[in-house]
Amino acid sequence: MKKFLTLMAVFAAFLFVVAPAQAKKFVTIGTGGVTGVYYPTGGAIAKMVNQKSKEYGLKATVESTGGSVFNINAVMSGDLEFGIAQSDRQYQAYHGIAEWEGKPQKDLRAVFSIHPEAITLIASADAGIKSIKDIKGKKINLGNPGSGQLQNSKDVLEAVGLTENDVQAFYVKAVEAPGLIQDGRLDGFFYTVGHPNGNIKEATSGRIKVNIVPIEGEGIAKLIKEKPYYAVGKIDMNNYPNAANADAGTVNSIGVKATLVTSANVSDDIVYALTKEVFENFDEFKKLHPAYSVLTKEDMLQGLSAPIHPGALKYYKEAGLVKYINPELVK
Repeated sequence: MKKFLTLMAVFAAFLFVVAPAQAKKFVTIGTGGVTGVYYPTGGAIAKMVNQKSKEYGLKATVESTGGSVFNINAVMSGDLEFGIAQSDRQYQAYHGIAEWEGKPQKDLRAVFSIHPEAITLIASADAGIKSIKDIKGKKINLGNPGSGQLQNSKDVLEAVGLTENDVQAFYVKAVEAPGLIQDGRLDGFFYTVGHPNGNIKEATSGRIKVNIVPIEGEGIAKLIKEKPYYAVGKIDMNNYPNAANADAGTVNSIGVKATLVTSANVSDDIVYALTKEVFENFDEFKKLHPAYSVLTKEDMLQGLSAPIHPGALKYYKEAGLVKYINPELVK
């Protein structure tokens, strides 16, 4: 009997130790290519959550993916708990347009926005591309299927009276484009990204000189009016001292915002924990990338178009940040 009670005590102690580990919830954050800004952003968020893993019973991991469209679809199917997606893609998915035509993703939920992303056109200096219209007939990478930048490229083309059929269109990932332009197989490529960016530094540092081409004009101004998720932006050429037009100071462009999205089906506790850790470690988060240096907490609640997840909203109420959110998104 004594031996039996001893075994039972050991078993009970084992359950006490193991049960919390078994109860730990695992969440995955979908990002983008490993050389872009999304991947380290997801990594930083996961690290913050995992530092409080015991407190929250939560373990976060990061997955490199094809980008915004993939992430939204994976979040909606339950394959990912969180995903980073451009603000325009969040808008389109929730309202059932573009890739989601007639299929509005009404369970999509916003958590917060992150950094501004400029639609950037990089072109070989020898290609004679001084404006967007000059890309007609040229070999241009528009972006890989499943990425937010592909639709951005199409929007910009349409704004100046062109279609993808007016260029020799390529559809490769952004990480491949600098090598292709330096090999002479591309005349230019679009990339929607926060600055400075490693891929663009690579493109501007090779044997073939490249320019960063302005995205501006009447058609672009009209595009901003028609699609509220776009905004005027500028690219600081100090970030790219080896570009052919490095002395331009700044180059005009338009852009969107990177946002973190989730599903209405993800528990409030999980979303609350992630939101709290990012905002409570805000100064640390800002150090992650130069594009984040000017971020404010108010900025991170702008550019959203899906309802705020209740777990995130709980934290924003506690922190007095609700006043910065579009009231239509507080449900």
